[in-house]
Order: sequence, then structure tokens, then C-alpha cells
Amino acid sequence: MDVFDAVVVGSGFGGSVTAFRLAEAGLSVCVLERGKPFPPGSFPRSPHDAAKNFWDPDSRLYGMYDMWSFSKLDALVSSGLGGGSLIYANVLIRKPESWFVHESFDGGYEDWPVTREDLDPHYDRVETMLGAQRYPFDAEPYRDTPKTIAMRQAAARLGVPWQLPPLAVSFGSPPAPGVPIEGGEDNLHNSPRYTCRLVGECDMGCNFGSKNSLDFTYLSAAARHGAVIRPLCEVRSFEPVRDGFLVSYIPHGAAGDGDAAGDGDAAGDGNPPAPAGLHTIRAGRLILSAGTLGTTYLLLRNRSAFPALSPALGTHFSGNGDFLGLVLKARESRQDRPGETVPRMLEPSFGPVITSAMLMDRTEHDAADRGFYIEDAGYPEFLNWLVEHNVLTMSNRVARFVLRRGWSQLTRTARSRVGRQLNDAMGKGLFTATSLPLLGMGRDVPDGRMFLRDGHLDLDWDPGASDPYFDRMNKAMTGVSRSLGGRYASNPLWWLNRLITVHPLGGAPMGRTEREGVVDSFGRVYHYPGLSIADGSVMPGPVGPNPSLTIAALADRSADRIIEEHRRRNPARPS
Repeated sequence: MDVFDAVVVGSGFGGSVTAFRLAEAGLSVCVLERGKPFPPGSFPRSPHDAAKNFWDPDSRLYGMYDMWSFSKLDALVSSGLGGGSLIYANVLIRKPESWFVHESFDGGYEDWPVTREDLDPHYDRVETMLGAQRYPFDAEPYRDTPKTIAMRQAAARLGVPWQLPPLAVSFGSPPAPGVPIEGGEDNLHNSPRYTCRLVGECDMGCNFGSKNSLDFTYLSAAARHGAVIRPLCEVRSFEPVRDGFLVSYIPHGAAGDGDAAGDGDAAGDGNPPAPAGLHTIRAGRLILSAGTLGTTYLLLRNRSAFPALSPALGTHFSGNGDFLGLVLKARESRQDRPGETVPRMLEPSFGPVITSAMLMDRTEHDAADRGFYIEDAGYPEFLNWLVEHNVLTMSNRVARFVLRRGWSQLTRTARSRVGRQLNDAMGKGLFTATSLPLLGMGRDVPDGRMFLRDGHLDLDWDPGASDPYFDRMNKAMTGVSRSLGGRYASNPLWWLNRLITVHPLGGAPMGRTEREGVVDSFGRVYHYPGLSIADGSVMPGPVGPNPSLTIAALADRSADRIIEEHRRRNPARPS
């Protein structure tokens, strides 16, 4: 049986940071990640490959997207070496100091046992490690990014703060698209990397290695310090034993070769063979970092081995206030003809997915308002073709073109060049060029509870308590749309009393006592020395902005305490 000082379950923002810090300090570390590696060039782009890019091992699917569906909410998370960093939009915003609250709400409370001051040095450390850069809006060709210009103007018209948030993206110095990154091959994948090509593909996985995702940063550094990283290894159970823990996992195929097919792909469908059975390893310390849904699910499934777990397990669920809105058909005034308007180009596919953000904080006249951010959103260019094609096929432009060609054939018209007619049939592509998705996130009410139903994770969460928050979000997005001369369309799921989140939080919340939380402010599980949690499940409420930076900072702070305790117990061991 393999024995390690520490086993880390999951390689997202909590797990990767913890693994690196512990390996750097001289501990023997093993990272168990259920998903496979995704080196640059391996992220699917064709419909055939994209259809297989979902996570469902029971159906022999080992892709990147893991979709959970509950009665009132859907949640999209990532499965792969690097966790959520593979599909997030790279935004690194610190949680505002005033949002570390101590508030009660109907039926619950949100009480943060840490402060912004506690986390600031760890925010600094994580930003440095992730190579944070603001979008270089003052240089060519970046200063002509239409969606960034539009967001800045909208914020000014609405009188709200606007910022270019730090992004975990390599733009180069000086910034230039598509330039090889010096030393870029020094990573787990031994793959060259290039600066951001401004193609809006961040959320689908960057095939150019421009994102400073966790596999390129923390995990590569952890491996250089001797950490053992085992992808395609899904943890099923764990239990405390004398001086540590036993951790059992199932290997999905040939782990570690970067290929989901592995050996023995008898079916020839590119998927691994059936699992060969449980493997067990032993660790002095166990750090759960499988994400909000994964960690909570594992703890609930293995609760019989940890009977003293806090009754707070499963509580304080939040979707981090995630909300999607759309600016449609924006227009602006003509400079040469006052009173007339022309289509306003927003071009959401140009640039990284997110470039800027505006903050809607609590208002002076209503301190009960829960603040939020609104960010511009982009997507790959091929989605423009998909949308415009559907608009095209549903319009009468094609019918007019066909009729014209038929009439020319009947009348034997000599005019053979038909570029103008094809231009009319194709349209101008203005629907997508003048529209822009808006991403909202902020402080919804963390009153959800996760539990097991027939062995499956379920969620009891009603968005009703957060209705005032979402109403204000809709009003703010309407204001942004109108300021850009466009129409506003909210997420249609909202009208069905249903939401989707890409930032699920809570389930194993921090608390000052075991009655308030599953873990203390350092992520240590009450009553079980050596067991820690480092991921979004420890949040006692919504982070507000994109949670990745705060999750990583909390993990960095937790790692400091683990290292201190390890050195006290092993004073003679070199580190």
C-alpha cells in the first residue's frame, strides 16, 4: 500500500494550491483527480467530439463538463486535471471587505469567520502564482475591443464603478496575440504555449495554452517538488485509522498517460475500459478538494465512518448569485446625422471571455440590498455562425434568393455574377454582432441544503428568498442594455423559477463552532484531526465575485496551518 504524508482529493483551486504548498514544504503528496489531463490542442471543437465531452462514468463518458440537475437549479462544474480552471473565465477578483458579513436571514445566517485582512496576503500570493494580468486595454489591438468599450460607457452612464479585473491569462509583455510564451514547455504536458489570441474560447478550454490554468501553474510546480499526480482516479470512500486515513479509489483506465482511451480500448470508441477495482492508499493527512458538490457528496456517502461530523453538513448552499442576461440589437447615434441611429457593434467573440466588470454594491437608501457584479461575456466565433444560420434558415432571405435564381433561369438572364444576391441572402450578421451576454454574480441567500436521496445527491433550495436580489439584477441588466441602445432579455429559465450556476458554494461551511460549521476558519474538520477541506464547499455564503481566487486564497491560508502542524509533529524531518 502506498503511504503519503498527505492525499489531496481533487485538483481544482483548493486542491492544486494545497498540493503545491505541501509538496514545496517537503511533505510527500498524492493528488487523486477523477478526470483526465487536457493538454493544449485536446479540447474538443467538432460536434462529434463535443458530444463526448461530458462526465458520466456509468455511460463511459470521461469528458470535462459535469452537469448536475436538481429541482430548482442546474449546476455545471468541471472534471479534469486542473478542475474548474479548465473552463472558468480567468477572473481574479477579491471578495469586497464589506461582504465578509455576519448577517441572519429568515431561517438561517451567513457568518464569515475570516476577514479580508486575513486573506489579503494569500490573495497576493495566489495572484502572483497565477500570473494575473489586467486586460491590456491601452494597447493595440486590445483598445478596440467593442464589448469592453461598451461596458465602460454603460458603467459611466449608470454611475457605477467599472474595472478591468486581473485575469489568469498570458497576454505577453509587451502584449501581443499568438506569441510563443518563453519557457512555456516547462509544464506537466510538456506543451508549448502562446499568448492570448482573443478568440473567446476560455470556457471551452484554451487550445493555445494561453490560460494560466492550474495544470500549468500550481500542479506543474507541485510535480517539480515531487508530488505524485494521478488523473483518472475517482475516490469512492475514505475512513480514519490510527495515525491517518485510508482512501479508496477506482482507476478509470490507464491513468497518467493523458489519453482517456488508455490501454485495452476493445470497443474502439476512445473511452477507457471498465474500472479494474478499488485501489487503497494511506495518508497521514487527507484534504478533500472535490468541489462543492463532490466533497459534500463524498462526506454524505461516507458519513458512517465519521459519525461526529457537524449537523451543518450539507447546509449554506449558494449559487453565488449566478445569472445570465442578454443585450440584443444594440444601437448608437449617428455622428453625422443627429436623431438617427445605426447598429452598435459589440462583437462578443473578440477578446477573452470576460474583460471587464461593474460593481453594483449596497445602496445608501437600502442597506438590505445584496450587492453583485455584472461582467461582459464572450464566446467562440463559431457560435455566431450557428446563431446566424438558424436566423438565416428561418428568414425569407433564402427564399428570395432561390426565387431570384429560378426567375433568372426561366428568363435566361445574362447576369451571371450574383455576389449581391448572396450577400442579401446571408444577411449582415448584425444580430450576433450587436448582441452581448451579461454575466451576473453576487450575494444571493445561502439557504440551500444538500442531502442524499436514494444514494444520489439532492438539493433543497428555493430561489424565493433571493427574489429581491434577482429582481435588482434584472433591473440593473435592463439599465445596461438600454444604455447601449439595446433590448434586454433575461435568462428564460428565470421565468420558469429555475436557475443555472457555474459557481456552486457551501455544503461544508466554515463556522466558529461545530454547531455553526463543518470546518473551522482553516478548513479543519471538527473532531477529526488531519482531515481538512479546501474548496468552495467551505464557504458559509456567496463570495460575490468569481469565487476561484477566494477559494485559492483560503486554501493557501489553510496550507500554512497544515505545514505548521506537520513541522511541530515532525521536528527532525527535513523540509
